[in-house]
Amino acid sequence: MTRGSKTGWIVLGATLAGFPLLGGDFYINLASQIFIAAILAASLNLLVGYGGLVSLGHAAWVGLAAYSSAWLYLRLGLGHWITAPLALALTTLIAGVFGWIALRATGLGFLMITLALSQVLWGTAYRWAAVTEGDKGLSGLTRPAPFGISLDGPAAFYYFSLAVTFVALWMMARFVASPFGAALRGSRDEPRRMSALGHNVWRVRWITFVYSGFWGAVAGLLFVYYHKYIHPTTLSLTNSAEALLGVIAGGAGTIAGPIVGATIVLILKNYVSAYLERWNMLLGLVFVLIVIFMPDGVVPGVRRGWERWTKR
Repeated sequence: MTRGSKTGWIVLGATLAGFPLLGGDFYINLASQIFIAAILAASLNLLVGYGGLVSLGHAAWVGLAAYSSAWLYLRLGLGHWITAPLALALTTLIAGVFGWIALRATGLGFLMITLALSQVLWGTAYRWAAVTEGDKGLSGLTRPAPFGISLDGPAAFYYFSLAVTFVALWMMARFVASPFGAALRGSRDEPRRMSALGHNVWRVRWITFVYSGFWGAVAGLLFVYYHKYIHPTTLSLTNSAEALLGVIAGGAGTIAGPIVGATIVLILKNYVSAYLERWNMLLGLVFVLIVIFMPDGVVPGVRRGWERWTKR
């Protein structure tokens, strides 16, 4: 890591740490939502950017973890210290089953299977009213209090979500930088050659699918802690598409790309929508401009432009 990049990370860390002192509650809450969306987009990027597997069902892990945690808390009266690991374990287990099914296909077939499986969960959330309360959703939830620290305030939850986001992104960065990450990229680019070299391409993709589902579940726990409410729309195709849009817009196959893409989508969705009724049209226009002028995404495009400028 160069001295300039170290300085950049230090400045970024100091800015994020001091942000609650500068912004109002609205902006602090918006930043917390961006952290949640960044974890979800980064976990999807493991499949899309590094595995070459485009999924349209990634919001299923958010909804499944959120519903599991909420049901265990409301119906069984369990504390957050036990509902969180149980929800993560259940979601990761189902991700393993879904991956075993979906990875029997690649390309468009994989995309359609992930979409179909997520829609099964979405329909179940709507119809199984005895468990999910159907269209009413589950309410009456509370936020955890780790080490006795209340997370009810916007600033407290901001720092909590910031810490979880830092750990999640660091773990995913280590994952793709490891020898296994190299095997994953090789399976994306040259699957036949990787098989000839003795690598089990299917197993590499399946492990990545499960690992991606785990971090999607972490985003789901943060989501339900933030909103204190969960509704079937959390598992909808729209949420999966927004996560995928964030990955593509920011730059698939990069660490910073999904973070930037998720930030763009969340700002347009939660801030611009207050001024424009048809904010999704602006989102579509922004995405078209990114595809035209930065086809690899914002982060690779900015990096390429910076390199050209420094050479001049």
